[in-house]
Amino acid sequence: MTEALRTDDLRFERLYKVPVARVFEIVTQPEHLADWWGPEGIARCEGHLDFTAKGPWDSTMINQDGARFKVSGQVTKLDPPNIVAFTWGWHDENDARGDESHVTIELTEEDGGTRFVMTHRGLSSKEAAEQHNRGWTSSLRKLDAAVNA
Repeated sequence: MTEALRTDDLRFERLYKVPVARVFEIVTQPEHLADWWGPEGIARCEGHLDFTAKGPWDSTMINQDGARFKVSGQVTKLDPPNIVAFTWGWHDENDARGDESHVTIELTEEDGGTRFVMTHRGLSSKEAAEQHNRGWTSSLRKLDAAVNA
């Protein structure tokens, strides 16, 4: 039974016409994450961005003006090719990690393709949810292009 979303929780859903295993590769493997991770306008990412095993991850996204945005967490659940879940926390300019939230990506086979559902729970405020909604919406446009390439 799926837990109800709170007001500040986010849910994104897509239906892709490719197999679950292929979508799972794209959302977990470092070489594919680079194609879609971070909102549009991110020039590059640095760090240890790998969702193929439980444990720590981090990503510093660098925009076209050179501004850096660091986020990190732990991969907490991995059930290939259906689920990857991880914690999420932004770092400030002194590299102190802020409030922690939780992201879960669930993939299921549907109509010969893949239903992609991502939830981001436990965001600290309505403003944080709005900012993450914009960021994830932009990133998922890049994911759509990567999956459909």
